[in-house]
Amino acid sequence: MANAYYWLTKKINSKFPNTENSRHARKTWLKRVPKITFSKIVLALTIVFLFIPLIVTIAESFHYKNPETLAESNFSLHWYRELLFGSDELWNALFNSVVIALSSSIVATILGTIASIGINWYKFKGKSYIQTISFLPMVLPEVIIGVATVIFFSGIKLPLGMFTIFAAHTTFCLPFVYMMVNARLDEFDHSLIEASHDLGANDFETLTKVTIPAIMPGILSGFMMAITMSLEDFVITFFVSGPGSTTLPIYIYSMIRFGVSPVINALSLVVVLATCTTAFFLRKGLKTIAASK
Repeated sequence: MANAYYWLTKKINSKFPNTENSRHARKTWLKRVPKITFSKIVLALTIVFLFIPLIVTIAESFHYKNPETLAESNFSLHWYRELLFGSDELWNALFNSVVIALSSSIVATILGTIASIGINWYKFKGKSYIQTISFLPMVLPEVIIGVATVIFFSGIKLPLGMFTIFAAHTTFCLPFVYMMVNARLDEFDHSLIEASHDLGANDFETLTKVTIPAIMPGILSGFMMAITMSLEDFVITFFVSGPGSTTLPIYIYSMIRFGVSPVINALSLVVVLATCTTAFFLRKGLKTIAASK
């Protein structure tokens, strides 16, 4: 019995030697084993909660049931063909959304950048008041902004349409651009401006050749945020839109009242892929711009 115990102990020690290196290796392996904590569980559940609707939408975009034969297919490109060749009204709504998003974002980015530079660097009367009211569109409910905007347009007798949506989106997106650019200006090295003036550059040349390139990551971030806010906005657009100015959120809302078409699922996947691709290349571009400063 003693010999058997001795043989078994020797066999185990030969496989798992009790040297300093082996003990260190076992400790290192144990550290690499992921530990289940409450925060990790909450993170996993949150990710699942956020991505389940997207997964269901993608799955439904490939599901098709033939109304004549009632045959079901779990993988079909029928709704994507319908999206490309049989959804003219949807594409018109998407075109309106893209036009308004790009135009309002460009104007909001220009005005927000100029406002951020002026408020951040110059002293004038009412500066604190302007800084306070510039954040109101971010904290006020969109319903209030939409009602106030449509009352203003009605007061000046401006017909509702594409221009009113453009003006409302520009006003709504302006504080977000201001916030992003202002965060970049807080880290700006003011000695660059002094060096530019010492080298003979005037204020305009300093602005275009020194200041703007240095804060370009913040400007691009504000521009992309403005596009995102404009594309997905429904409440404000609902109040200020008129005949012939239907955007994609308004069009989807009108479809929901009569039943959602699976074409929307196919469009959702296309929009998600386009957004992810744009974000990926923009992220690399922003890193390159930031690294070059």
